[in-house]
Amino acid sequence: MFKSGFVTIIGRPNVGKSTLSNYIMGEKLSIVSSKPQTTRNNIHTILTGDDFQLVFVDTPGIHKPRHKLGEFMVKIAEESIKEVDIILFITTPDDEVGKGDQYILEQLKNVNIPIILLINKIDESTPENIAKTIKNYSEFFDFEEVIPISAKKGKNIDVLLNLMKKYLPEGPKYYPDDMITDKQERFIVMEIIREKALRLLEQEVPHGIAIEILSMKKDRKGIYNIEANLLCERASHKPIIIGKGGSKLKKISRYARMDIEKFLDSKVYLRIWVKVKEEWRDSPFLLKELGYKD
Repeated sequence: MFKSGFVTIIGRPNVGKSTLSNYIMGEKLSIVSSKPQTTRNNIHTILTGDDFQLVFVDTPGIHKPRHKLGEFMVKIAEESIKEVDIILFITTPDDEVGKGDQYILEQLKNVNIPIILLINKIDESTPENIAKTIKNYSEFFDFEEVIPISAKKGKNIDVLLNLMKKYLPEGPKYYPDDMITDKQERFIVMEIIREKALRLLEQEVPHGIAIEILSMKKDRKGIYNIEANLLCERASHKPIIIGKGGSKLKKISRYARMDIEKFLDSKVYLRIWVKVKEEWRDSPFLLKELGYKD
């Protein structure tokens, strides 16, 4: 009997949703950053075994939107709840169920789908705090299963996979065996560049950056030539992103190129320009152009 289904991973921003899906897949397909709300579009990653296929939907964190991009992120996160077979609700050890988690769990109370509670980042907490967190969350919501995990270190991920297979319905193989994502290569390249920018800029530039792939071509020698714009919302951000003598932009480009070469398994020439697009996050046209659309 072959089992298959869709799994959505939901929770507050920055609790480890992308880190979890990346560990399971063994591929860096979802952007991972210390900054919240870094996943802007739901990413389908596909794990196929001998008798099962899990299709993961890694959604943006549910939060109170402050601009049209935020509204888009929340909308697709909430819609992903409706038509899946398993919901993984992920949080971190805490003394109480915070308002953000309470809001999300209230949305799930009338959902007739198995919901598994994952307490992530247990390697950064104490057994007492983890036990208290499990007690508080179990009293607030009736979860099907509760699993303490470390998505970063892979602790109890094997237990999670076995449980998900248990709850999967009998179904078809939706994707070929060798397919690990339904996203185009251009999208993954864009996400890799954006991740490096977020990591290297630290607190210097807020979330008002986006990547626009201008061209991505493979020559006769198998080398990819990629040109991209790094968009920022304010003119004052541009020199910060470029850095003294172009040092910051060169570092972003170098680290991005290294990961892109691993992903594409090919040599890459990458050129990035910094462009100012004021208030792009509130422009329906630009959001559509950058791939953030229904």
